[in-house]
Amino acid sequence: MVQVCVNGVRGSGDGAVVPLSPDALAESATQAVAAGATDVHVHPKTPCGRDTLSPRVLAAVLEAIRARLPARVPVGVTTGAWAEPGPAARVARIRGWTVLPDHASVNWHEPGAEETAAALLERGVAVEAGIWSGTDGAARFLRSPLAPKVLRVLAEVTDTDPATAPGSARVLLAGLGAAHGRPVLLHGEDGGAWPVLRLAGRLGLATRIGLEDTLHLPDGSRTASNADLVTAAVREWSSARRGSD
Repeated sequence: MVQVCVNGVRGSGDGAVVPLSPDALAESATQAVAAGATDVHVHPKTPCGRDTLSPRVLAAVLEAIRARLPARVPVGVTTGAWAEPGPAARVARIRGWTVLPDHASVNWHEPGAEETAAALLERGVAVEAGIWSGTDGAARFLRSPLAPKVLRVLAEVTDTDPATAPGSARVLLAGLGAAHGRPVLLHGEDGGAWPVLRLAGRLGLATRIGLEDTLHLPDGSRTASNADLVTAAVREWSSARRGSD
């Protein structure tokens, strides 16, 4: 599986290529799915470009994307603490959602992760457990009674050095162990994005790519779209998988 992470925390300062409005997000997600992505992860934005968990904004984004995508393609959102810093406020936002995503990511090292995940599960929203390298997220996740209930683990390698990111990924995966039997999606960011994606292919793990994780194609040139990133990702990931057979 290759998930597209459409925009992340990036904004207008990262260039016009980054989609921000509901219509732009829908167009970009549609093109990425046509290029081979099978799952969508998006950060709904306020008009000024800030990540938000606002029910009104979330509804507009999800409705715009779902109007364009095949029904079989799941659409997920972030619940990152930067979008709503207070754990209680984050839970209140989730309980106020009028349109529900198929899944939502929860960064397990953040304060209030357990409460956020529980609120999502109560609403029938699947949880992606975000486990970042360099944090205590893996240990906290493995102790959590909610861990066996998550949809999958998002193993995020925050090491952006292309030479060391794969090693950091292996350390992160070792720390997760069997991950309570949940599927693992392995991905990197910036300079580590492509090396970690290839490692995911070699290990037979799901992965993701998109403007959230990198603005550049494997050859170092700046990408023109999420679709171009996904096209390259499917090629690189599939090649790595074949090479491991």
